[in-house]
Amino acid sequence: MLELKDLSVYYGAIHALKDINIKINQGEIVTLIGANGAGKSTTLKAISGLLKPKSGEIIFDGNNINTLTAPEIVKLGICHVPEGRRVFTKMSVMENLEMGAFTRNDKAGIKDDIEKSFTLFPILKERKEQIAGTLSGGEQQMLAIARGLMSRPKLILLDEPSMGLAPIIVNEIFSIIKDINKTGTTVLLVEQNANMALKLADRAYIIRTGEIEVEGNAMDLLKNENVRKAYLEG
Repeated sequence: MLELKDLSVYYGAIHALKDINIKINQGEIVTLIGANGAGKSTTLKAISGLLKPKSGEIIFDGNNINTLTAPEIVKLGICHVPEGRRVFTKMSVMENLEMGAFTRNDKAGIKDDIEKSFTLFPILKERKEQIAGTLSGGEQQMLAIARGLMSRPKLILLDEPSMGLAPIIVNEIFSIIKDINKTGTTVLLVEQNANMALKLADRAYIIRTGEIEVEGNAMDLLKNENVRKAYLEG
């Protein structure tokens, strides 16, 4: 479904991603974990067209998407839910969801998908007329994910969905990510909460200073002593 081949990305003079290779198969949950500044968010931004690679290839459904714009990539079926929630704070919950469908013009389908969002996130139905900026952090994260799903993505990129949230809300968000995957959406999850991410994912990649250090089955990495010491303890 998605393959990054020898991908290099620069931030100015900084070599942020160094010839990384990642493969995601349809229907999987794959997690990308690593310390702050390792290149996790940069990877997602490169996939979604917000950063252009210096070299290498991004292949989605057999096509090279390196030169496409971010809106073109959304239309192909990739949705990016960025770090920090980034909802439209002055718009209502309903308006945020409608904005998520900006690439679509099938009114009946959009209405249907809003109802599906409310089934997935019942709290959003209760708050549908509320201004998004007045929602709690957890509710804003739910809205950001629901808004992303409005583009009907084949692949959803989630950047630090647990950041700054209480443990009980994190559990709820992770449970919903599993439900989203069960409906057929492939997930690439970037997380600092490595323990939870590895428990949820099928496979995992560990990135360190712009290079893929380890890759493998998520459960195997969860049990790996070196991985535990570096990312799961302390």
